[in-house]
Amino acid sequence: MKRDIEVTLETWKKEEHRYPLLVRGARQVGKSYSVIKFGENEFDNLVEVNFEQKPQYKTCFETLEPEKIIESLSILSKSDIIPGKTLLFLDEIQECPNAISALRYFYEQMPELHVIGAGSLLEFVISQEDFRMPVGRIQYLYMKPLSFLEFLDAVGESRARKTIEALTWDNLPSLPVHQHLASLVKKYSIVGGMPAVVSEYAANANPDKCFQIQSIIIQTYRDDFGKYANKVKHKYLQKIFFAVPKMIGKKFKYSHVDSSMQSRDLKEALELLEKAGVVYRIMQTSGEGLPLEANAKERHFKTIFLDIGLMQNICGLSSEMILSADDNFLKINEGAVAEQFTAQELLAYRDHLQAPSLFYWAREARNSSAEIDYVIPCCSSALPIEVKAGKTGTLRSMHIYLEKYRLPAGIRISQLFFNNTLPIVSLPFYAIKKISQLVKGVI
Repeated sequence: MKRDIEVTLETWKKEEHRYPLLVRGARQVGKSYSVIKFGENEFDNLVEVNFEQKPQYKTCFETLEPEKIIESLSILSKSDIIPGKTLLFLDEIQECPNAISALRYFYEQMPELHVIGAGSLLEFVISQEDFRMPVGRIQYLYMKPLSFLEFLDAVGESRARKTIEALTWDNLPSLPVHQHLASLVKKYSIVGGMPAVVSEYAANANPDKCFQIQSIIIQTYRDDFGKYANKVKHKYLQKIFFAVPKMIGKKFKYSHVDSSMQSRDLKEALELLEKAGVVYRIMQTSGEGLPLEANAKERHFKTIFLDIGLMQNICGLSSEMILSADDNFLKINEGAVAEQFTAQELLAYRDHLQAPSLFYWAREARNSSAEIDYVIPCCSSALPIEVKAGKTGTLRSMHIYLEKYRLPAGIRISQLFFNNTLPIVSLPFYAIKKISQLVKGVI
């Protein structure tokens, strides 16, 4: 399965001043698969150390001296570890915090050796008060589920992907191709981007089997609760875990999760699920300019789930329900499907070396409230994005935002065909990756 992150890994390999990589992301998004594939394809040999499967390797890191570590690892793995020719992959590295600390010394004393660490629950080790992170000596790489375009490659629709990648205002798809691409958005909304589910769909195109695998992944995440919270906190994690998929597109309020539970307990549960990479928080921003983080309001936020396929599964939306919804499938669950798809795509195409973040804008005034679904940096300013699940809908909030900040353009994401008539540029869901290029072409 081809992943876009492979390009980033190949660039990292060739860098003269290279940092050890620490791959971060939720369980089962394909971290180990991608690193192992990269090691096998790009190096003379790959040495994989999985601390969960072989805890005896932890003793190699009782010292932080790279030469001694390599000597021990070579003996235990029965493999030569040669700088410049070997990729050393430290998998489930959260099980051995000393290995994370050792990355600093690999950078300082053995920079020619390619070292990558990865772990599903890595954030829980990093955030511990007594853990000393080797700041400035490692580089993070953030991995997420397959994007829509990666999904196209995986299911044999590479021509469709090339069509999207080549989009310009002078090179738009024909109506039949537009309709085909829209139908693929529908398939992705059912399958989602978890590699195991996509692999099953690519092999057999069986939505029911995909649903079963999604259910197994969901149970795996629930089983993980015991790894980062005591049993008393499990009920709060359960509440947040099942509430977020049903609250997408809405301002998050703890009272809407369960009014009988204390907000502080639910808040802690939400933070734990964020660390696990299962939930993303979308912060409200004033929208005044860049950086968006500088004007964010931490107490006001929305949330999205890790993956649209898992989200649909938790909401009880079967493939039959979505397939029978015709062109209105994105309006299911009050448009939450459309907002999840858009947010997931916006996050997917960020630089893999940057921490994922997303923002929205809202004006809360009596009889004059307004909200923009997403705001992203583009063309040296904040670009507003409105998501419309159906083919109709007013854009009053967009006009308010554009007038307030005197911006030349905003984006409407919908099922409609392309339209570059300013001030509101209309793009279909499948073209989200091309937002920046297409906006630059009209302003």
